[in-house]
Amino acid sequence: MTKKKNKKSYNKIKALIIILLIPVAVTVFTLTAIIWNPDLIRKSASALIDMKDHHSATPIPEEYVSIYKEAAETYGIPWTLLAAHHRIETRFSKMDPLLSPAGAEGHMQFMPCTFVGWGYPGCSGLGKGEIPEADKTNPEIIKQYGGHGVDANGDGIADPYDIEDAIFSAANYLSKSGAAEGEYEKAIFDYNHSEKYVQDVLFYFNEYETYRVEMENK
Repeated sequence: MTKKKNKKSYNKIKALIIILLIPVAVTVFTLTAIIWNPDLIRKSASALIDMKDHHSATPIPEEYVSIYKEAAETYGIPWTLLAAHHRIETRFSKMDPLLSPAGAEGHMQFMPCTFVGWGYPGCSGLGKGEIPEADKTNPEIIKQYGGHGVDANGDGIADPYDIEDAIFSAANYLSKSGAAEGEYEKAIFDYNHSEKYVQDVLFYFNEYETYRVEMENK
C-alpha cells in the first residue's frame, strides 16, 4: 500500500511540474522567435497601433465644433457626420499639403469639378478639370455650373482651402446626396465611391454620435 501511495504522490508531483513548465516553455519559445525574427516584434507593435487607431476615435478638435454645428444646422444634417468626414479626409486638416495625388483639394478634399460643377467645360474623368483659379472660387460660376462650393464667411470667395467654406461645402454636398433625409450611407458613398470609405466614415460618425449623446446628457 505504501508503494502505491508513493507512486500516486510521485505522479501528482510530476503532473504539477509539467503544468508549471508549460508557461515557461511558451515564453522561451516566444523569445526565441523574436530573437531569430526581429520583424515579429515590430509587426506585433504595428498591429497594436493599428487596432488602437481603428477602435478609438481621434478626439474632435474643439475649434472646429462650432463650424460643424453651424453648417449642419444650415443644411439639416448631423454635425458629427461632418466631423467624421473631416477626420477621414485630412485627419482634421493635419494632412500636408491639403492636396491629394488625384487632385482633391482643401480641408474636405473636393475634386475641382465637384466643387465648381460638372457642367463646367472640360470637366470629365475623376473631376480634376482645367479650371482657372478665379473660376474655381467664384460663387457665381459655381452657381452657374451647379457646383457644391459655398462662400460660408461672405468674403466673396468659395475656397476649399478655407476651413469654413470647405465644411459648409461638404455639408451642402452631403445634404443634397441624402444625408438630410437620413440616408447617410448613400450620401457618404456619393462623396467617395468606396465601400471601405463608407465604413470608415460610419465608424467615426457612430463614435462621435455616442460622444455627442453622452455630452448632452451630462
